[in-house]
Amino acid sequence: MNPEILLANLHLVKLSVGTTSVEDLAEWHRSSRAQGPDGLPRHVTRMWPRRAAEVLDGGSVYWVIQGLIQCRQRILRFDEITGSDGIRRCAIVLDPPLVRTSAAPKRPFQGWRYLQAADAPADLASHRQNEDALPADLSAALADIGVL
Repeated sequence: MNPEILLANLHLVKLSVGTTSVEDLAEWHRSSRAQGPDGLPRHVTRMWPRRAAEVLDGGSVYWVIQGLIQCRQRILRFDEITGSDGIRRCAIVLDPPLVRTSAAPKRPFQGWRYLQAADAPADLASHRQNEDALPADLSAALADIGVL
């Protein structure tokens, strides 16, 4: 496991709805819709983490793509924003680099969930970060039998 992950005790896990690959997620984060005024990617959610201080102590958001946790991004901060509807929301501000992780199956859920560091999938080795991803169904099958 990555030493950076060992420093954090708590992370978030979130479905990346509408993306089919890590590359799709990276493309979305480069779009103007996903960037805040500071140019950093952010994900806006209705709920504010009650355990924000723990997550901000080195935590990441682990992205579920096609039923598998496939990558993570370090969380830099939580910004309060108010939508045009007047509702207060939480913008999860992210470090731009996506770090690929070993594939870990995750069933669908709404919103985000906390993820303990002990349960977080390991980062792929640096020499494997740019490898082409396996097809999602093959990754899921290998993860189910414990190969990935």
